[in-house]
Amino acid sequence: MTWRRTLLALTLLAWTTSAAKAEPVIVDLSKNFVAITAGFTGTEVLLFGTTNGYGEVVVVVEGPKEVLAVRRKEKVAGIWINGRQVDFVNAPAFYKILSTSSLDEWLPLSVREANQIGVEYLDLQPRDEIAPAEAAEYRAALIRNKQRIGHYGQVEARMKIVDGRLFRSNVYFPANVPVGKYQVRTYLVDKGKIVSKRTMPLTINKIGIEADVFRVAHEHSALYGIAAIVIAVLAGLGGNALFRKG
Repeated sequence: MTWRRTLLALTLLAWTTSAAKAEPVIVDLSKNFVAITAGFTGTEVLLFGTTNGYGEVVVVVEGPKEVLAVRRKEKVAGIWINGRQVDFVNAPAFYKILSTSSLDEWLPLSVREANQIGVEYLDLQPRDEIAPAEAAEYRAALIRNKQRIGHYGQVEARMKIVDGRLFRSNVYFPANVPVGKYQVRTYLVDKGKIVSKRTMPLTINKIGIEADVFRVAHEHSALYGIAAIVIAVLAGLGGNALFRKG
């Protein structure tokens, strides 16, 4: 909307004339908390900032670390079943990148690897020791699975540049976004080197009845399972009764 763009422009201009003189890059989010309610269908968070007019900007949005499992499908007697499972520890539940231009044009591979910038450079380590070739197979499958459900970005998203120093972009979080503590890391890169880094927190959490159900399901899984079975049985009995009346 026009008034929002105007407000954003005024804010960034204020930064440019004051704090930007001391900081190579300044960045902020339109909100630091995303609430997931019953009708949540996904949301966007506006990321905006300014530089001193030089270098390129790359932003890494990383979700909470989790243990992520990958199972291999195996065909036994003509039937596909779940085979071996490999667990990856401390893997980000969500991971996306934004940049002012294509990373391949200005960010050296050594810098990307050292800072885990790009899904191909994530340090995804299996919990148990397996052969390197097999670990690479499972690792690639994990990345494909996360990309398919929208939790990992396939390519970096582009950030809009205004007047050579103001940048902004919308970060999209899908309806199935993992909850927890996120980190938004912003790098200013000049001549192939990181000259400034800023990190901001972002929290995504369930509220209301969604939060209560989520908490019970995780903290009292046995009770939640029994309740689900009871509800399913009652629903079935109710449906049968209505069918007989009809």
